Amino acid sequence: MTQDLLKRIEEDRVKFICLQFTDVTGTVKSTDMPVGRLTDALGNGVWFDGSSVEGFARIQESDMMLRLDPGTYQVLPWSEAERKRARILCDIHSADGTPFPGDPRGTLKRMLAKADAKGWLFNTGPEPEFFLFRRDGGRIHPVPHDSGSYFDFSARDEAQRVRSQIMMALQSMGLEVEMGHHEVGLGQHEIDFKYADALVTADNVVTLKYTAKAIANMHDLTATFMPKPAYGAPGSGMHTHISIFDKNGNNLFFDPKDEFHLSPTAYAFMAGLIAHARGMCAIVAPSVNSYKRIVPGFEAPIFVCWAQVNRSALVRIPRYTPGNDKAVRIELRYPDPSCNPYLAFAAMLAAGMDGVEKKLKPPAHVNNVDVYHLTPEEVSARAIPILPGSLAEALEALAKDDVLKDALGPSLYEAFVRAKTAEWDDYRTHVTDWEIERYLENA
Repeated sequence: MTQDLLKRIEEDRVKFICLQFTDVTGTVKSTDMPVGRLTDALGNGVWFDGSSVEGFARIQESDMMLRLDPGTYQVLPWSEAERKRARILCDIHSADGTPFPGDPRGTLKRMLAKADAKGWLFNTGPEPEFFLFRRDGGRIHPVPHDSGSYFDFSARDEAQRVRSQIMMALQSMGLEVEMGHHEVGLGQHEIDFKYADALVTADNVVTLKYTAKAIANMHDLTATFMPKPAYGAPGSGMHTHISIFDKNGNNLFFDPKDEFHLSPTAYAFMAGLIAHARGMCAIVAPSVNSYKRIVPGFEAPIFVCWAQVNRSALVRIPRYTPGNDKAVRIELRYPDPSCNPYLAFAAMLAAGMDGVEKKLKPPAHVNNVDVYHLTPEEVSARAIPILPGSLAEALEALAKDDVLKDALGPSLYEAFVRAKTAEWDDYRTHVTDWEIERYLENA
């Protein structure tokens, strides 16, 4: 493996290797090394100060090690030839050589190992949405790069050219891009890649985000995965398609005799997602801004329910295409792209596994019911839970969910809550423009 990698690096004429990982919030961290040091790094790891990374070690336990995953090597296509760079993703180990329990990527790997012990392959197909905004004289409010809408096409569309360049960069980095298109909002886009093992797709989400930002920057644009960057406009979600295969490639969610072509395993998994939906909200919609997207009217779900064609539901079952058994899946619609994908997929798997282990049953579906227009009395009569309305409320729900806390582990859970509580406290003590406009003259 090492010699093959070194040969490939030589052929690619790479000068520097970016060793990458994420902190607990999903922010990408990176350190660059000359390629001459790579052989030693592959064999012995790379020490770094974990006390300076959000959610990692305390200062008295600061020595931590990067363990390189050589299978994640990819050239960064936007880097300049004279200092061409490639990236390798890393796992985090503690000073004693054991995997660090607060490593988000390691947390997902631990959950996937539990699925593997059951003979499961946990697949996800995330659909991250993002906006392209102009950099316009330091404006406070972002200006969309284009005036297009859903699936719009124009031969003169500069935004389409930028999106295509992002897609080509992703393909050159090994991502199997399925499609890219304009979304509903002005300047809003979506790029989808093929479903795969959840570790691969989590790595792909991380790659997509910084690739989009890098390519946008080359065009003097800002690419943002902020869930709700503009008032009155659609928010950006990361709808995630979920399925489980066995080791022989059979889709364990498929049942040809069922009305929705779902197996008992699929129903139980879905029931687990529904049972843990409120607690999982803090993980899959983890920012203060996330809860300005999860409101009625913009296709973001607020009610914990499921349906086949109803996009107001939290869980949707995409239509079955005869003969395409492998495509039967569950779509979870409330995650957004501000999440740490490693933690989000680990939480989804933990919730679904709990449903299967406990043989949970989902509630009745809400097909042909626009739950946005149900009265409070109708929602209560149907016993439909409501998602948290703020990050603070979501953190409270997570604190009561032992299954999800166990999936994260004590170290990572405490670090996550500490970071998100600080974010909430910072937000709630800030005075906004809206408050000034509303209350300065009228209070």
